[in-house]
Amino acid sequence: MCPAKVAEGEQRGFVIPIGGAEDRTEDPVILKRFVKLCGGKDAKIVIIPTASMKAETGPNYESVFNDLGIKQSTSLPINTRDDAQSSKYIEEIEKSSGIFLTGGNQLRLSTILGGTPVAQAIRRSNAAGVHVAGTSAGAAIMPEHMIAGGPTGALPNEQGVTLAPGLGLINKLILDQHFSQRNRLGRLLSAVSYNPFATGIGICEDTAAFIGPDGVLDVVGQGNITVIDPSDLKYSSMAEAKAGDSITLIGLKLHMLSSGAKYCLKTRQASPK
Repeated sequence: MCPAKVAEGEQRGFVIPIGGAEDRTEDPVILKRFVKLCGGKDAKIVIIPTASMKAETGPNYESVFNDLGIKQSTSLPINTRDDAQSSKYIEEIEKSSGIFLTGGNQLRLSTILGGTPVAQAIRRSNAAGVHVAGTSAGAAIMPEHMIAGGPTGALPNEQGVTLAPGLGLINKLILDQHFSQRNRLGRLLSAVSYNPFATGIGICEDTAAFIGPDGVLDVVGQGNITVIDPSDLKYSSMAEAKAGDSITLIGLKLHMLSSGAKYCLKTRQASPK
């Protein structure tokens, strides 16, 4: 699933994966920046709580965004694939200036939204300039290829990750969330070892990657983003590995980026600011 094409004269909106557990009350720097991008007090933000099994998730985020002073926030209770066909919900998405995907279970999110008119509306809206943020599961589903599961640990292995199709808001990227808190380096390395086409990014909690239409990733928040650049990968043993075998990877680059640092997905160059 690839990003929707940008029409002539228009500019793609930001794609903003958040590592989960973002500060919503004390110092919500990530959500404040998202709101500012979406128009400040005039922002119209649509919340999609599909990944969550909790009925209060959507209304809770409505309150969070309203407390930040925006004009309108609306939660769309999309809980079935029939819901994801709703013309009413599609209209709400098309009228928004920002879309927020909550956390929960990314497979619930993908199995309900995948291939539906609502998913198509999200991609079209982003291509037309609407900013899309997602936290935890809502971040995991953003790329073309989504990490659906895998064991914790620092070492990659043959069974280290399960992949599934994502929303396709951005390609050439695969990401993982709750990264250092849940010790997920091994599964991100496993995902990158399958194909060095994609840069891997691991996002800590209360940390976000603000990815602009120019492909530059800006780190915001309290934690780090780990970037695994496989562009100079010389060797991967994944193809020969047996079930559970550790993997040899030679030639990877790794960057640790804190708030204010940047990484260009097009040139694969990192900078401190």
